[in-house]
Amino acid sequence: MASPVTLSAQHLTRFHGRQCAVNDVSFVLRRGEVLGLLGHNGAGKSTTLQMLAGALPPSTGMVEICDISLARRPDLAKACLGYLPEQPPLYRDMRVDDYLRFAARLHRVTPARLAEQLQLAKQRCGLLDHGRRLIGTLSKGYQQRVGIAQAIIHQPTVVILDEPTVGLDPAQLREIRDLIRTLGIDGSVILSTHLLHEVEQVCDRAVILREGKLIFDGSIDDLRQHCDIESSFLQLTAERPREAALP
Repeated sequence: MASPVTLSAQHLTRFHGRQCAVNDVSFVLRRGEVLGLLGHNGAGKSTTLQMLAGALPPSTGMVEICDISLARRPDLAKACLGYLPEQPPLYRDMRVDDYLRFAARLHRVTPARLAEQLQLAKQRCGLLDHGRRLIGTLSKGYQQRVGIAQAIIHQPTVVILDEPTVGLDPAQLREIRDLIRTLGIDGSVILSTHLLHEVEQVCDRAVILREGKLIFDGSIDDLRQHCDIESSFLQLTAERPREAALP
């Protein structure tokens, strides 16, 4: 029996002026999945994630989070969602605990649950000993941990992470990957990354975009069915020759 659908994207399209950045993209995410969103620069990944997170309205199409329409009931839908954009929304002059309390209030965590949720988010992200530290004094890896902590402090069902491992050293990469796998056990994760070996190690499924269009949606085993994952990705995303203009 298939796991419940936690996120559904149907016919998402987004224009920037006359340019179509995302063109009729549809896929679903199920509980317990870590889904890798792949594509070259300019393929439409960040635009897609912004639409899924409710940060950018689609030109056409719809998103449902836990069967709740993001357009019609954004308050209820976003309560089920955690989002870490490519540039983490951190206040470097705030202490970790103060920032996470601030994020919890934005996510409408009740005062009665605040202390428990703060402790749990810090524990999951390896921040228990860093609550009094100024965010600006933390390493890149720990700042990424704080960014993930703000995304999960309200215990969302769906977590969206846009390039969460950019600029991390090998040890930090391993720690963040372990955290992402943990997040995918009880909930669902969408991970955008350029690192194909990261997708192979962390993700259950992959969605690939090329020039704003969805060109692959399947398991990691499907992606590397005939060759290694890097070769498959390069074949799928290779530029197609343009048709000759008619005389």
